[in-house]
Amino acid sequence: MNTATRNYAIVTAAYWGFTLTDGALRMLVLLHFYKLGYSPFTLAFLFLLYEAAGVLANLIGGLLATRYGIQRMLTVGLATQITGFTLLSLLNPAWTAAMSVAWVVVAQGICGVAKDLTKTASKSAIKVTQAQAKAEDGGNNQLFKWVAWFTGSKNAMKGFGFFLGGVLLQALGFQHSLWAMAGLLVLVLAGVVLSVPPMMGKAKASKSAKELFAKNQGINYLAAARVALFGARDVWFVVGVPVFLYSQGWNFTMVGGFLAAWTIGYGLVQALAPNLVKRSADGLSSEVPAARGWSLALALIPVGIAAAVLMDAPHLQWWVVGGLGLFGFAFAVNSSVHSYLILAYAGSEKAAEDVGFYYAANALGRFFGTLMSGLLYQWGGLLYALVGSALMLLACWLVTLALPTRLALPGQTAPTT
Repeated sequence: MNTATRNYAIVTAAYWGFTLTDGALRMLVLLHFYKLGYSPFTLAFLFLLYEAAGVLANLIGGLLATRYGIQRMLTVGLATQITGFTLLSLLNPAWTAAMSVAWVVVAQGICGVAKDLTKTASKSAIKVTQAQAKAEDGGNNQLFKWVAWFTGSKNAMKGFGFFLGGVLLQALGFQHSLWAMAGLLVLVLAGVVLSVPPMMGKAKASKSAKELFAKNQGINYLAAARVALFGARDVWFVVGVPVFLYSQGWNFTMVGGFLAAWTIGYGLVQALAPNLVKRSADGLSSEVPAARGWSLALALIPVGIAAAVLMDAPHLQWWVVGGLGLFGFAFAVNSSVHSYLILAYAGSEKAAEDVGFYYAANALGRFFGTLMSGLLYQWGGLLYALVGSALMLLACWLVTLALPTRLALPGQTAPTT
């Protein structure tokens, strides 16, 4: 195993450990507070600072990872997550509802910073290690496969985290579950400090906001599409699906288990996406049209599920479960293609900054989707949430029509269409 492949494996394993606990955290918070009687909007509100903090964390994380190295940002991200878990475990049942909500929102905000610092550093490491591997062995460009495997395996681990969260809540309770997960992250943190090269990914960082934000048209358009894509997922997935299933008589373990199975399957499809998307020699001329086609196909799925809800179809919960399976398949391919395209458009020297900007857009989409998930479900149930998802996916498709299909030529500042 060459040095680059070793570093890729270490970073991937570290992110697996982080993602396992992050997925479990979402189930712990959502199901624990739903059981306490919190409304759908309040449940969504608990995650808002978590998502909002990610916007700034991605931008700053990309800048800092470029300036100080990827290892340091991974270390900071993991330590921040441990801090958030510890604060959340100190929640006192005797506090008022307002005090409890405020405490959870702040602790979740800290975890949101942790998540996106860790994600930006980890995704940036792929670009760095893949370029290094190509230089070391002279092999073909395997960027799409490396991105797909990293993203797919990460989401599969997140699915295990959903299941773990439901099981831990039922077996250990809220506080002890958080302590157990913090302990796991301490081990992961030690592994990163001892194994990841300190200077990996270090380069000269941007000095101005214009230099940081406006790299090229491809990144800007792709970031806009990412806002709509992830908003469309979370507008019905964050609150609507788990609350709907729980209202149909499912218990915590069943809800967590189903969301785990969905996310694991979603991750497996992401890992297989390079086999489902026609590849091109230039890396864009086939992949960009694929992003457009899969976005349009995805938009039709929530429309179909919404029709079943509107007609109050028999065994409605199974229509939702089946529809969510189709949605997950198409969404996984979309997400994987997008994750490849950002690194294809990104410059290798400042890949962390490009990735940070892109995932700031990702966090903004999750923030908007989370907010609307609570509001739309409270206003009109699952139907409203599905209609909101379809509209966002239509917007995503329209933006992908502007994506460049060729990289910039020497002397140009942006990819050409």
